[in-house]
Amino acid sequence: MKKFSIVIAGGGSTFTPGIVLMLLEHLDRFPIRQIKFYDNLEERQEKVAQACDILLKERAPEISFLATTDPETAFQDVDFVMAHIRVGLYAMRVKDEKIPLKYGVVGQETCGPGGIAYGMRSIGGVLELVDYMEKYSPDAWMLNYSNPAAIVAEATRKLRPDAKIINICDMPVGIEERMAQAIGLASRKELVVRYYGLNHFGWWTDIRDKAGNDLLPQIQAHVAKYGYSLPEEIEASQHADSSWMHTFAKAKEVYEVDPSTLPNTYLKYYFFPQDEVAHTNPSFTRANEVMAGREKHVFGECQRIVENQTATDTTLEVDEHASYIVDLARAIAYNTQERMLLIVPNEGAIVNFDEQAMVEVPCIVGSNGAEPITQGKIPRFQKGLMEQQVAVEKLVVEAWAEGSYQKLWQALILSKVVPNARVAKELLDELIEANQAFWPELH
Repeated sequence: MKKFSIVIAGGGSTFTPGIVLMLLEHLDRFPIRQIKFYDNLEERQEKVAQACDILLKERAPEISFLATTDPETAFQDVDFVMAHIRVGLYAMRVKDEKIPLKYGVVGQETCGPGGIAYGMRSIGGVLELVDYMEKYSPDAWMLNYSNPAAIVAEATRKLRPDAKIINICDMPVGIEERMAQAIGLASRKELVVRYYGLNHFGWWTDIRDKAGNDLLPQIQAHVAKYGYSLPEEIEASQHADSSWMHTFAKAKEVYEVDPSTLPNTYLKYYFFPQDEVAHTNPSFTRANEVMAGREKHVFGECQRIVENQTATDTTLEVDEHASYIVDLARAIAYNTQERMLLIVPNEGAIVNFDEQAMVEVPCIVGSNGAEPITQGKIPRFQKGLMEQQVAVEKLVVEAWAEGSYQKLWQALILSKVVPNARVAKELLDELIEANQAFWPELH
């Protein structure tokens, strides 16, 4: 079997150790000869890289490893680029969340003004990675899960239309894992789903087991009662992030809007924005929660591994979304024809929807990439919501490409969570001020 060379772009991310651990767990299915880390922040990457170097030497010494800030070194001789960058780090995520809250608007990293601000920062960073890959390893594939995935996917479609890039999101994977647990199945891999929407904006319409038995009614009964919470979590909710517990429980109300389907949890921001603002502590948002929890733990644990020069008793964990990325890489490498939910150009997958929209639908994945499975026509309610949201995403990308203040203002006005054009303008002006180091100049 061929052994693969991988560069993880965003080597200083708190998710990187989990991806390395996942790759190590699956070496029998996806053999690796080389792992490289690439980041433009050397000091941050070094903290993670030193620990991962020890981890790799202990568990798979045959894999060569290096961490670099030099694009040529990073992108030369690679088969896959696994990209999960966060331009501006958590310091800017704090602003994405807190600035909108000052105006009584949802503050969230992928939805509404926060998502738009983050998207304006991410587009250039992701395009830069695509260009490095095409220059130094033109046969490689980029598996991109840099957020906000919807805006980034539209940017790559419009501005790098021939790039070998697949945009993915782990949120549906996480929800499907909960669905499986809720009805007593061992894994989401026992589910065969039909789903349509945009990233963080979609609905499951059919869920079956491998034998074709309809599981949707069983899961709907659970969601009608508990949302996506699991009964054991409700009893022991102190063990999980409070914001996620709220999100999973809130799915019960989101489900009531269309009980013939099952919703993505992020729809709560669009259906109940006032509730979300009221539930958020403006001085301690999700970004603060992550910095105090996940980021502190991962960097602390990496430091401990380096100090002890061993990772044998590490508390670093495999990340849920990392398993998805290994499945995707395998599907491309071995032409496995696996069925996966991916973000792809519509081009008829949703019959009565914009051909040029980036939609999230089940696809069959092989050596040519992703082939969408047609989901047919969608109802007026979902279609109307999606048309409004896809217009936001397209306007953001156009604003970035053209340096257009007007189009970015229009994107904010169209966002379902922003109440009016005046608030949109005030928000935009403050976001421009906060993002001077990252956004293109707008005129």
